[in-house]
Amino acid sequence: MDEARIETLSVHGGERRPGPEGSVVYPIYQSTVYSVPSDTDYHDIKYIRLNSTPSQAYLHDKLAALEGAEAALATASGLAAISTALHSVLRTGDHLLVGDCLYGGTHDFLTHHAADFGWRYTFIDPQRPETWEAARTPSTRAILVESITNPLVRVGRLGEVAELARRNGLVSLIDNTFATPVNFRPTAAGFDLSLHSATKYLNGHSDIVAGAIIGRAEHVERARTTSNHFGGSLDPHAGFLLARGLKTLALRVRTQNENALALAEFLAAQPKIREVNYPGLASHPDHAHAAELFDGFGGMLSIRPTGGVEAARALIDAVRLPYDAPSLGGVESLITRPVATSHAGMSRADRESLGITDDLVRISIGIEHRDDLIADFAQALAKL
Repeated sequence: MDEARIETLSVHGGERRPGPEGSVVYPIYQSTVYSVPSDTDYHDIKYIRLNSTPSQAYLHDKLAALEGAEAALATASGLAAISTALHSVLRTGDHLLVGDCLYGGTHDFLTHHAADFGWRYTFIDPQRPETWEAARTPSTRAILVESITNPLVRVGRLGEVAELARRNGLVSLIDNTFATPVNFRPTAAGFDLSLHSATKYLNGHSDIVAGAIIGRAEHVERARTTSNHFGGSLDPHAGFLLARGLKTLALRVRTQNENALALAEFLAAQPKIREVNYPGLASHPDHAHAAELFDGFGGMLSIRPTGGVEAARALIDAVRLPYDAPSLGGVESLITRPVATSHAGMSRADRESLGITDDLVRISIGIEHRDDLIADFAQALAKL
């Protein structure tokens, strides 16, 4: 399977052949406890909280196969993946370099709790490698960025991030939720750990909450030990649904890539839209290096209509296909204002310094037909 393409890996990666009792679909092992030899190491006891049951091992193998990584760990949420990974690499007194435009939950976790753990951090601009060395300190231990930022869909100099980490002995972490393994595989790019809100694209059906930590075995094992102590494991039934969702990942994301590009091109030509943020557009400031890094530009875009926040609200009310709802990555299109949902926990000053303004509208593109999506936005814009 090492040479298989992502479409094949999504279906067959990590599978047991044959499965238990000859099954094609791997079953749910709902049992909490298992009989084990008395001399078994604590972390190898088969127990759901210890991330060691047959259902969990199966899911971990599938997740690792998707990114060509050595190991993986499923967690109870995307933020559990991020917080667990950070706790596994940082100690009291350590310093973190972190991209300045983050998912609101990650930003809030750091700004509200890092000091409680004795961590220090410095926000860096992922587009400006020449500024990173000045931000590094003797106590810097790790660097965290997003492959495509939420919600401004910028793409940092990811190759340079991984190189900075290698050169200075830092652990490199990347939130790969927006790009997905279909468009970008961090392990191949030199990152130590790839993090996901599996609630989003990996599952793809807006019906579970889960996270994933994928990457080098030594780092994943350290994260598993941390997770075992914190108790953020994933329930076997949710894991079953995630494994099922993974099998259609490549098909869904390819369609979402195509739909997002088509809609972005349409919106960029509309006089009632003053800004379209999508790295697949040649006008996007990161388009050139994103095209070198990625196999596709993702299903997320953000826009600003002319007319300010009232126009943004009116547009959300006028569209018929996208749901007015937070989250992203499902088969259905979603539309929201980040200031009211994903980034509501940030202060206004922090949001505005990054360009997350009240009139910014984020759109998660689903797998509907692109012509229907374009027609829907056309009728909505006609009402503004």
